[in-house]
Amino acid sequence: MAYTRPPAPAELERVETFCNSARFLYGEDAFTDLRSARAWLREHGWADAAETADEGALGRLRRLRAALRDHLEDPTAPAAREVLTDLAHRVLGPPRWDDPGERPRLRPREQGAVEALASELLAVLATAELSGGRERLKVCRFQQCRWVYYDRSPGNNSAWCSMDICGARNKMRSYRARREGNGS
Repeated sequence: MAYTRPPAPAELERVETFCNSARFLYGEDAFTDLRSARAWLREHGWADAAETADEGALGRLRRLRAALRDHLEDPTAPAAREVLTDLAHRVLGPPRWDDPGERPRLRPREQGAVEALASELLAVLATAELSGGRERLKVCRFQQCRWVYYDRSPGNNSAWCSMDICGARNKMRSYRARREGNGS
């Protein structure tokens, strides 16, 4: 079954797409091996990272993805904050006011292509959090899924990536638990 939510707006779509390089519910992970990671990176606009990625980079990409998902799920999670802070310190420079009339931007430090990918994602996430535009980027509450989606509901209270997929599964589990609790 396919995920049908529209993508996140503007630059947040890159963060969403990167986080969703794994479809855990279906046992799919683009970062399983170097060959599949390179193909995924090329397909999603990170050709430089695809060309230079090695086994060490693959591990860093997995760690970044996990930390991003953990942070989106719970911004107070200490382990995710530590990973993101450490990585941001290494790959991002201070804010710069380079373009007249534009907002300040976080610029990457001089580095390799995989680190540039990380700096792009972290800069987008930090900017969105500072401006209050990140709250709607969420992680599905179903722990076997953890799909990242943009919540467009008026109340910003969606819990599932899809009511047809994870929402329905959760409702069925709750229903069965109630029936078993009533002795039916």
